[in-house]
Amino acid sequence: MGTTRYSAGDATDTTGARVLVVDDDPHIAELLVTTLRLAGFQVASAGSGAQALEAATAFRPAVAILDVMLPDIDGFDVIRRLRRGGHTFAVLFLTARDGAENKIEGLNLGGDDYITKPFSIGEVLARLHAVLRRAQGADERTVLRYADLEMDQDAHRVLRGGRLVELSPTEYRMLHYLLVNAGRVVSKAQILDQVWQYDFGGDAGVVEKFVSNLRRKIDIGEQRLLHTVRGFGYTLRLPPDDAR
Repeated sequence: MGTTRYSAGDATDTTGARVLVVDDDPHIAELLVTTLRLAGFQVASAGSGAQALEAATAFRPAVAILDVMLPDIDGFDVIRRLRRGGHTFAVLFLTARDGAENKIEGLNLGGDDYITKPFSIGEVLARLHAVLRRAQGADERTVLRYADLEMDQDAHRVLRGGRLVELSPTEYRMLHYLLVNAGRVVSKAQILDQVWQYDFGGDAGVVEKFVSNLRRKIDIGEQRLLHTVRGFGYTLRLPPDDAR
């Protein structure tokens, strides 16, 4: 079993993003740690869920590469605890579980990407860079509004008609993309590309699941804002009678 490792240089060096590698396989962990350090990242590693929770506070990563099948705490439970504890850093799940239901669960819990084993180092690096670009390239406007729907990006809060709406991190990112493109129709492929930044194996059912969840949370009154345009995609817009 691996152990949590830090170095004094990692704690103070700001030249590269901090990445926490969590995997109980020492060979995989060492491969990832060595490769990421050579690529210029600051890296810490943990071999169990308990060590990952400790490292999240001590190391404060920008991204965690988190194995799902850990010896003590399931990776999905780890992310639940991290989010409840206020940790908002990105999480890339690394696992042999490749079923769509596992991907949906991981992403709905607040994961940002899902890499299945066996994997290539090139793929890990590409997805890691994509997640960091997405985090750094967030819309500069502090508050996004459409009708009575409001997203305060500084407070990370969503209101509909003044009522607080609780969203998962993935639902939040999807709503952000829809708000930025309010009035336009965006396709499932565009949502996959912008919310997850990869094609997710072409599994459009993932988009449908999250749109359904989002609609259930924000369209609670008579005035629906999230609409399906059959054959094309989805859009945020007022009903015709209210748009005049």
